Amino acid sequence: MGIKHLALVSGVCLVVLSSFVAAAFAEEAPFASLKEGKPFSYCCLPHKGPLTDMGAVIGEFMQAMQGQGLFASVRDTMIGVYYSSPADTKPAELTWEVGFPVAGGTAPQPPLVIKEWKFPACAICMHKGAYDKTGETIRRLIDWVKANGYAVAGPTLERYLNNPMQVKPEELLTEIWIPVKKK
Repeated sequence: MGIKHLALVSGVCLVVLSSFVAAAFAEEAPFASLKEGKPFSYCCLPHKGPLTDMGAVIGEFMQAMQGQGLFASVRDTMIGVYYSSPADTKPAELTWEVGFPVAGGTAPQPPLVIKEWKFPACAICMHKGAYDKTGETIRRLIDWVKANGYAVAGPTLERYLNNPMQVKPEELLTEIWIPVKKK
């Protein structure tokens, strides 16, 4: 029942879609999806401490990147990798890092390190809004992972898709990745 009418008008074919098909185009995208992992290297500044240190850690990271002339090796947007969760870890014990995916062969000096993201599959979703609200989206994604027959298999990665200095907090876009394995 997708096509309701077909008419030729001055040599132009007009197709009027049924309301059913039009509604299908208006539906929202699913909350999350699975993505096959593609390994990549990233240069990062590891940190142990509260997330309130984020601004200072990013500042130190950017200064070290610039001082070592590493910006030419950057291949994608800034990321954060989180090995523990504020939901079950004391702030002083949280382990996380900020970084950039970089070209192979990039060799930073301390305090920067190179790490590899090697997870074969990830559940991915988009968070729109302030960074301090990503925890809610991460919890929802973990629930989605479990409901779809998977288990969490690694740290949470956030890809920061726009700049908080250029957009309002409610317009920030963060892509969230959680490595998964079949239960």
